[in-house]
Amino acid sequence: MTSSLWHSGGTEAPIIVPEMGMELRIRLPPPLSDGAITVVDSICAPGFGPPLHRFREAKVLRILSGRFLFAVDDTRFYAKAGDVVHVPRRATSAYLNVGSDPAMLSTMYVPGMDASAFFGGIRMVAGAGGGWKSPDLSAYGARWGVEFLGPALVE
Repeated sequence: MTSSLWHSGGTEAPIIVPEMGMELRIRLPPPLSDGAITVVDSICAPGFGPPLHRFREAKVLRILSGRFLFAVDDTRFYAKAGDVVHVPRRATSAYLNVGSDPAMLSTMYVPGMDASAFFGGIRMVAGAGGGWKSPDLSAYGARWGVEFLGPALVE
């Protein structure tokens, strides 16, 4: 397959992951870029975010609204609307919405990954019991080249 024209109006069905306090929409699935990138927009509830993890893909996150605390490898920092954060391949990362309102960000995964299947599965595994401490989560992540390394951030 080759890259093709795509226009997303933001009407994609959401994937809701209560354990992360997030609603995600796959804005650009990887087949449309010949596997080069995937773009996911997220709304993150106050006090929520993903646990410490490591992807095999690089991530570029653009903060659309709100304020987040990030941890990338051994560095902790705050990012606000308009900021861009690059997480290199295989770097550890986590973030937390530190505001009092839902915050939005857009994440580009390079190369692309099947984010719809990945996050849909996360919802099922984490929601089946144990949340981020579920013993099934590590096995699930391994199939995707994702390691779950610790709890969510706290400010």
